[in-house]
Amino acid sequence: MNLNKIPATVVTGFLGSGKTTLLAAMLRQVTGKRIAVIVNEFGEQDIDSSLLRGCALSCEEGNEEGRDEAGGAPVEIENGIYELANGCICCTVEEEFLPVMKQLMARRDTIDHILIETSGLALPKPLVQAFNWPEVRQHCTVDAIITVVDGPAVAAGRYAHDVERVEAQRRADESLDHDPSLRELLDDQLSVADLVLVSKTDLLDPAERARVEALVAQRVPASVKTLFIDKGLAEDRAQLEALMGIGAASEEGIDRIDNHHDRHHAEGAHHDHAHDHFDSCVIRLGEVDGEALAARLQQLLQHHEIYRAKGFAAIPGKPMRRVIQAVGERLDGYFDRLWGQDEPRATQLVFIGKGLDGAALHAALADVEIATSA
Repeated sequence: MNLNKIPATVVTGFLGSGKTTLLAAMLRQVTGKRIAVIVNEFGEQDIDSSLLRGCALSCEEGNEEGRDEAGGAPVEIENGIYELANGCICCTVEEEFLPVMKQLMARRDTIDHILIETSGLALPKPLVQAFNWPEVRQHCTVDAIITVVDGPAVAAGRYAHDVERVEAQRRADESLDHDPSLRELLDDQLSVADLVLVSKTDLLDPAERARVEALVAQRVPASVKTLFIDKGLAEDRAQLEALMGIGAASEEGIDRIDNHHDRHHAEGAHHDHAHDHFDSCVIRLGEVDGEALAARLQQLLQHHEIYRAKGFAAIPGKPMRRVIQAVGERLDGYFDRLWGQDEPRATQLVFIGKGLDGAALHAALADVEIATSA
């Protein structure tokens, strides 16, 4: 019986699929629950956890201790938010995830639900298997694994649709000889799903939607439902609350799921994931011209192999922080919260891609910064 166990929702999906947006909406809209959040970052900038810290959490007040300077175990950084800085949760389950879960189990009487956002490059199966460890299984269960799929990206064939092109790229790169391709990563994320959410469907025409639907249907059993969602979900409290009460107990059947990651290991491949070959860099600026920044970012997205850009911008005269998000060549932005009274008005952007030159990216963006008088 799971009546006394804390339910945990695992949200997985590729870069830019909308995982953080979904979790932020759940934190804003779901009331009456004390929620703890675990964020698995990729790269050195905690953009996603910072976004979530801007939401009104229902947990008891946390602290600002942060991560041990020596790289020790992660601790609570604010209001029930826990950050795992290693982008590969499957490589660090014992070193990072278990210590966090032990902290949560110690305060289980103050927690009603746990939300876990994996890195877009992480594999969820090892994480879910960790819920079968005695010290976790006794007190916690996986309510559901939700895989978020970027509708327009998949419809365009960038990650899974054009399988032959992806495989051709892998064959041409000897360093990826034993690594899962992006298609395989998406397959593995879908293979564990209890629910699939296809995001940004307002950008899909009927033919594109049909392509995405067919691709997902090929990779998940008929019992796994697929929901096509758009920005309206963020304001739909009833649907968001329903996402936190599925009751799948996913850990009970996780060992029976076969995926590419397991087959690579069975064949003797080394434990060297595709995301080891991604680059990430952080660009820090002061206040910037918002329109100039958007135009320059659009140019960079077109001429560099940037898979994801995300961060915050400080716009002169604007009391709120502007969130910047880019996937492929698509750039979006919105104001999320007021700048804190003692918070530096600074612009911070994290880029994830291949062959990135941080100095070149910084130089390309430098002239959008607005000089301030001494």
